[in-house]
Amino acid sequence: MLYREAGQLSTTYRQDRRTWRLRQQRAGLGALLLLAFVGVPLVGNDYWFSAILVPFLVLSLAGLGLNLLTGYAGQLSLGSAAFMAVGAFATYNLQLRVAGLPLLLSIGLGGLVAAAVALLFGLPSLRIKGFYLLVSTLAAQFVVEWTLTRFSWFTNDNAAGVITAPPLKVAGHDFSSPAGRYLLTLAVVSVLFWAANNLVRSETGRTWMAVRDMDTAAAVIGIRLLGAKLLAFAVSGFYLGVAGALWAFAYLGTVEPHGFDLSRSFQVLFIIIIGGLGSLSGNFLGAAFIVLFPIALGNLGSALPPGWLDSGQLENLQKIIFGALIIFFLIKEPEGLARGCKRLGARARVWPLRY
Repeated sequence: MLYREAGQLSTTYRQDRRTWRLRQQRAGLGALLLLAFVGVPLVGNDYWFSAILVPFLVLSLAGLGLNLLTGYAGQLSLGSAAFMAVGAFATYNLQLRVAGLPLLLSIGLGGLVAAAVALLFGLPSLRIKGFYLLVSTLAAQFVVEWTLTRFSWFTNDNAAGVITAPPLKVAGHDFSSPAGRYLLTLAVVSVLFWAANNLVRSETGRTWMAVRDMDTAAAVIGIRLLGAKLLAFAVSGFYLGVAGALWAFAYLGTVEPHGFDLSRSFQVLFIIIIGGLGSLSGNFLGAAFIVLFPIALGNLGSALPPGWLDSGQLENLQKIIFGALIIFFLIKEPEGLARGCKRLGARARVWPLRY
């Protein structure tokens, strides 16, 4: 069999709680990280870094932020892009107005500002839930975008309402090159995914899942719904704020408030639906699909004879396929692509025996 589990016994509770219990799994994770941090920068080109890898990583982080709130805590939200915008503009103003503030600290503080805003818009979750909460969080999308557009202080009185990324320097090293922006984004995303993995396996994560499954029963057994829901909104807002800062600084380089519109919130929502609700790895799968599918569709359009599909038809075809996939996953595979990967992993553990 591919996975030999004989002899790999857990002798302590700490070993039993490990995410990657088998040596093969830990070796595979180490090889993947080595490839991402060392192999990809050696063989990748500027197009892959700028157009594929960086947006893939940032969208994975944004999907994680929404997944912590919706997939684990069961609180619906359509304000993801608004919290991303808060994180981006807060980081920009911290870098602009606080001299000598390190870049990573600015990004972290920008995430905390986004967490505070998410906490504010999460207050209605104490009284309403489901579709009504979804509509309530939708207000954040319009309020934040209007505020950033109406008050020019947030954009340093820029006439076009555009902010420009500062030099990406960390500990004296310049990460402004495409490979540098990829490595900076990869490092931040890796640390935050590691923290999220520990969080969802802790008492806090179990509390969120209890509230998600049945909040009335959770309250009966002593869980404080007030603290659990607001903490989920705050943590989600922090992750989305950091993702917004990376989207503005490491990916685009320059952005305006309308760059974080409602379509961006739907894009993040599609990531967790396609990838899998309540799954950390599903965020990577959903983001990979969101990033690579339009590129594949564009290559298909260019390969067809001239006049068969123009750019407008390709865009409409993309929306149709996305809509069909959302319906398919909601009906047939609510756990998304992550569920299929788990099935393949289960088959690999007993191969070549039947599963």
